[in-house]
Amino acid sequence: MPSHPWARDFAVSKSEVEQLTNLLLEKEMPLSTEALARAVLEQRLKREAAALKERFKDTQLYNPAHSYQVGQKLLFATFGYAAGTVVKIRPGQNDDYGAFSVISVQFAPDEKPREFAAEFKVPHKLSGEHSNGGNPMLLSNVPTVDEILTGSRAEILAALEQALSGSGELVTLAGKWFPRDLLIEVNAGHLNLAEAVLDIAGGGPLTTEDILEQMGGLGKAPLELQKFTLNYSLRDDPRFDEVGSTGQVLWYLARLEPPEVLQLPANLRYTPIDFDRSLLTADMLTLETELDDELTPGIGVPEVGDSVTITLTYPHRRVGTLPLTPRIRQIMPTALKTSRVWMTLVDGQDGEETTGWVVRNEGYVFGLGPFYRKHLLPVGAYVTVKRSDDPGKIVVDFNAHRPRTEYVRLIVPKNDQITFENHKRSIGAEYDDLMILGIDDLKAVDTLFQAAQQQRKSISAILKSIMPGLARLTPQGATHAKTLYSVLNVFRRCPPGPLFATLAANPDFQNVGGHYWKLVEE
Repeated sequence: MPSHPWARDFAVSKSEVEQLTNLLLEKEMPLSTEALARAVLEQRLKREAAALKERFKDTQLYNPAHSYQVGQKLLFATFGYAAGTVVKIRPGQNDDYGAFSVISVQFAPDEKPREFAAEFKVPHKLSGEHSNGGNPMLLSNVPTVDEILTGSRAEILAALEQALSGSGELVTLAGKWFPRDLLIEVNAGHLNLAEAVLDIAGGGPLTTEDILEQMGGLGKAPLELQKFTLNYSLRDDPRFDEVGSTGQVLWYLARLEPPEVLQLPANLRYTPIDFDRSLLTADMLTLETELDDELTPGIGVPEVGDSVTITLTYPHRRVGTLPLTPRIRQIMPTALKTSRVWMTLVDGQDGEETTGWVVRNEGYVFGLGPFYRKHLLPVGAYVTVKRSDDPGKIVVDFNAHRPRTEYVRLIVPKNDQITFENHKRSIGAEYDDLMILGIDDLKAVDTLFQAAQQQRKSISAILKSIMPGLARLTPQGATHAKTLYSVLNVFRRCPPGPLFATLAANPDFQNVGGHYWKLVEE
């Protein structure tokens, strides 16, 4: 539906902001941006209706079947509701139509009057359309508030938020507004009580209403005002973290949140690498999109359905996380301003529920460790994320089958060096054969990872240390780029782009067909 004319460039005046402030004072409770927008629109429509009423005062909508008097005002729908005055009436002359009148109507002082039929008894289109007693108000097409919001909701709410934010008298929280001077006083004692309530609850999460109930409330003010005031106070105290998804306010004690949520885990930390994207061939760009690394910039965001499947990489398997790729972001709970969102992860195999965290700014979901360990999922396994009927619950699943013994490439650290061996392992999940990895000695691999960070080893240096060992595992003596990507990320977090550019630019690496590479022998 097209927007209403004055909604296209919607602007809120200072007087309207004052009216909304008075409305909040009168109701003594916070109101949402949309509720305040509706109040503005209702007032504007009332003024418009009054203006229309004045405009159409003593005016009738022209109907050829009616009779009129000299001096009477008429409105003509076929001319865009132009108004004119009857200045002359004469008998009509046409035997085919019987007796009727002809009225002369003056539209503008400098225009020649125009003639129209009146008292016309023959059926006519205008006679049927305008059979409402001649009241032009019934045909003025005044929209409703809902119709205006349907056509211009985003523009109107954005303009209103900007005007309210600039007033200086109102504060906003979770999409609601209230006068700053009327907030209930919240002192240090109240905040300490709130901390104690959350501490007893294991850190949270708790709704504001639950916290108020357990701390005895904030006096006798309306509950909505108490909730708004406490939310406003907790927001400015670093002890408390708002972790609810859009439309829900939940509080958690920051000091009791998992360390992996408060700080980006080392295995996921990426130091940006400058590289020449023009070195990437069309096949490399296709593979880059297929790998769907959350650190790859500019990947399109196709609209997803109810599920997304990714290939589990070592950094996320090691930390117990999922990458927050553009596709997975569409599945996970969202928030307007909250950087960390508390949620529930549901095991798609048995329905067990565990706590998860969407760390939006850093691009990962934490809390998958128990799921990975329970099902013995290897690096390279296909993991599926699904929506559920509850927006706060996300189902995590994989394609399970009866465990079967298969050969898997293992990272086997020896004398602080990286070596690889093929070993038999029992696997009960579908996986990408080019990315699967096994690790028996995690402590030794962690030591190699830490050494790579301390020594700031380049991508090229790491590739040269891993390619000979990987090549010995294959008959052709070459390694696929996906395998190199999977292994490289054990020792240094890196998206595919810089890896592929390094392979293409460095003469020490030779492409032997497809995406297979080997280290050039000296």
